[in-house]
Amino acid sequence: MNGMLASRLVTGLVAAALAVSPVTASAADESLTGDRGSDMLLDTVLVRPISLAATIVGVAAFIVSLPFTIPSGSVKDAAENMVAPPAKATFTRPLGDFTEMSR
Repeated sequence: MNGMLASRLVTGLVAAALAVSPVTASAADESLTGDRGSDMLLDTVLVRPISLAATIVGVAAFIVSLPFTIPSGSVKDAAENMVAPPAKATFTRPLGDFTEMSR
C-alpha cells in the first residue's frame, strides 16, 4: 500500500510541476513590473515547493540513469541537466526573482 501511495504522490508532483511551468514563465514577465511582495509570496507558497519537488524527481531520475551514464562517461552532463537547474531554482535563486527561470 505504501508503494502505491508513493507512486501516486510522485505522479501528482510531476503533474503539478508540469502544470505550473507556464505560470512561472508568465510570472517572470510580470515580476519586471509587478508588486515585489506578491512575487515573493507566489515564490514562497507555490514555486519553491514545486521546484523542490522537481529537484527530488530530478535526483531520482539521475540515480536511475546512473547505470547508463557511468559507462558512457556522461554522469556530469546528466547531473548538470537533471539536478542542477531545479536545485538552483529552489536553493540559490533570490526570493521573488523569476528571471533565471524564464531562460
